[in-house]
Amino acid sequence: MAQQSRGTRRPLRATLSVTFVLILAGLLFTANARLSGGEENRQPENFGELVRQASGHGDDLQTEVEGLRSAVDVLTLSQATSVRELDPQLAERSGVATGLTSVSGAGLRVSLQDAPANRPQPEDIVADDLVVHQQDLEGVINALWAGGAEAMTLQGQRVTTLTAFRCVGNVLSLHGRVYSPPYVVEVIGDPAALQKALDDSPTVTVFQEYVDAVGLGYEVHKLDDVTLPAYDGVLTLEHARVPDGTDIYS
Repeated sequence: MAQQSRGTRRPLRATLSVTFVLILAGLLFTANARLSGGEENRQPENFGELVRQASGHGDDLQTEVEGLRSAVDVLTLSQATSVRELDPQLAERSGVATGLTSVSGAGLRVSLQDAPANRPQPEDIVADDLVVHQQDLEGVINALWAGGAEAMTLQGQRVTTLTAFRCVGNVLSLHGRVYSPPYVVEVIGDPAALQKALDDSPTVTVFQEYVDAVGLGYEVHKLDDVTLPAYDGVLTLEHARVPDGTDIYS
């Protein structure tokens, strides 16, 4: 029988044992890595868990909103200071501009009057030429504003940004009241600048031509000191309605 050769090969039993140990260690390492690595990113596996998480997130957001709302309330209360307390001069100027404060100073008084009924008139003059019209009054008022008027009254009522008047025939409707001529405008401002604005107004110039032609009344007086009352009506424009029969799409 031939002699068995010497070699370095290890016994089969030992080799299998080492291999099995290595495989088992690898499996354990892989399983442990999956468990530890997936713990942070693990998602709920049922609907109930999802609902509980969403509910908790909603509660957190609600708490944050309530905190922000409380902060806003605190800031609002801390700023609850009137304009008059912060800047008395600004409050006074605002009151004058809106008509809510009476004001005194130098200015002008402008009066417009219909022509006398018993005055002889040229043949080409019609009755419509003998009365003060809305555009005549608007021309005077616009010229005075352009001349730097600080405050104004019409028929003794304070003129504001919401003031609207209408002339029908020789009757003036203003702030729910009706007036007959003469129509009187009082204004506070630099008298010289106001007078120049009247002289430069094309509308007022045309009116003065009719003053000369048919006897319409037009008088301007300088006022060294006049007091204009505050507006005592409602400044809130609550609603507007389109008149019946008006086609707003035409």
